[in-house]
Amino acid sequence: MLRVGSNLFLKMIPHGNGIVGAPPPLEWKFSQVFGERAAGEEVQEVDIISAIEFDKSGEHLATGDRGGRVVLFERTDGKDHAFRKDKEKMDHAIAWHPEFRYKTEFQSHEPEFDYLKSLEIEEKINKVRWCQTANGALFLLSTNDKTIKYWKVQEKKVKKICDMNLDPSASVGNRRLVGPIGVGTDFVFPPGGFPSLHLPVVQIIGHETNLLPRCRRVYAHAHDYHINSISNNSDGETFISADDLRINLWNLEICNQSFNIVDVKPVNMEDLTEVITSAEFHPTHCNTLAYSSSKGTIRLIDMRQSALCDTHAKLFEEHGTPGSRSFFTEIITSISDIKFGTDGRHILSRDYMTLKLWDLNMESRPVATFQVHEYLRPKLCDLYENDSIFDKFECCLSGDGLHVATGSYSNLFRVFGTVSGSNEATTLEASKNPNRRQAQTPTKPSRSFTSLTRSRRRGADVLSADANGGVYDFSTKLLHLAWHPTSNVLACAAANSLYMYYANVPQNDAQ
Repeated sequence: MLRVGSNLFLKMIPHGNGIVGAPPPLEWKFSQVFGERAAGEEVQEVDIISAIEFDKSGEHLATGDRGGRVVLFERTDGKDHAFRKDKEKMDHAIAWHPEFRYKTEFQSHEPEFDYLKSLEIEEKINKVRWCQTANGALFLLSTNDKTIKYWKVQEKKVKKICDMNLDPSASVGNRRLVGPIGVGTDFVFPPGGFPSLHLPVVQIIGHETNLLPRCRRVYAHAHDYHINSISNNSDGETFISADDLRINLWNLEICNQSFNIVDVKPVNMEDLTEVITSAEFHPTHCNTLAYSSSKGTIRLIDMRQSALCDTHAKLFEEHGTPGSRSFFTEIITSISDIKFGTDGRHILSRDYMTLKLWDLNMESRPVATFQVHEYLRPKLCDLYENDSIFDKFECCLSGDGLHVATGSYSNLFRVFGTVSGSNEATTLEASKNPNRRQAQTPTKPSRSFTSLTRSRRRGADVLSADANGGVYDFSTKLLHLAWHPTSNVLACAAANSLYMYYANVPQNDAQ
């Protein structure tokens, strides 16, 4: 077993005709659902979840929706750290898993209108990102197409008032006195007033804790095109925002100034050949970030090289087979999302058909390619006609780097094992019975893997669209999901519902 950073990566150990050492597939079970839709209930557009993110500790979860709201959830067992760690260290599989509860929500963005461009700006939340906590308060960034906001959510103790030292029974009249504290009690004044004046004494019976969200900063007027990404820096002071053509660097405390560090806009817009699709900071190196493009490339840049990062430090690109290009090739190779692994050495990317895992030390090709829904390849023409081919699916990695996940259609999502020799390629449905579609998954995983000896095995496996009578609904798609940073817990957004699943490590896990 090879330890890299804080994560474990299993060595490829040749054994007979195969490779041993890969852990068994995770067994996923339903945990919780928030906002479950009743049968036949119509989903309101504003309630559809459009962003989801765990914080680094895993104690909190944030979602954003198309109505501009941000909803926060907190871990219910978070206070009992000793009990939790004992459970996590137990060798045998147990029916324990992190659970979350609703914490609070607030209206982050409102619909706006740009009068200069005659353009409506939706309130839809594109991304939410957690910032470092301080003094018991939670901080996070949220953005719509044009405006980023920095929020502080803090608990405030409010005193509960029981009584004051006034005796309403000793007075006459019918006037009502409402105290400044908002306690509505009927006090009546005698005709001649009170014979003496007493300072009020308040009896407090307890305290209530209220969560007060407050917008600390608004970062606006810095993007001509729609913002597709925001990412926090590991220095805790800066973050980036990216649109189709530019990436800007911000200081959290300065909202009226940003620095343009990447600009791919050509002098003549007719010469435009690619756009920025996603951007993310390195998890530990504050000078390094990566961004993806519509051409299927990932560029790694070092901000120490120059103020405007016109040149990249590394370019990750897989060259296709000559003669294999078609009309749809460029569309389906466009990367919709990238994520760094917690080790900082790997990048996971999602294009329309595949997940790809890249090693920062190997630019020529990914170390692993996972086919997500290969059965759609014969249907690309239909998907182009109904615009489904432009759907942007997100991806995520487990905290230990041993698994990756992404969504698909019919509210399905897929989990793959990244360890060399792993056969894990699980298909699950975002419902209370996640394994209902398992029978439709082929026994042989649809994946290709590049070994440490760089001998590629191209997966020729193709999922059959209707081989088992399955009907795939392209109107229900699972675009957004997040993996808990320390546990095998997945949060998936299916329309307006938030589903959560957990997987305990099997007993016969590889040592």
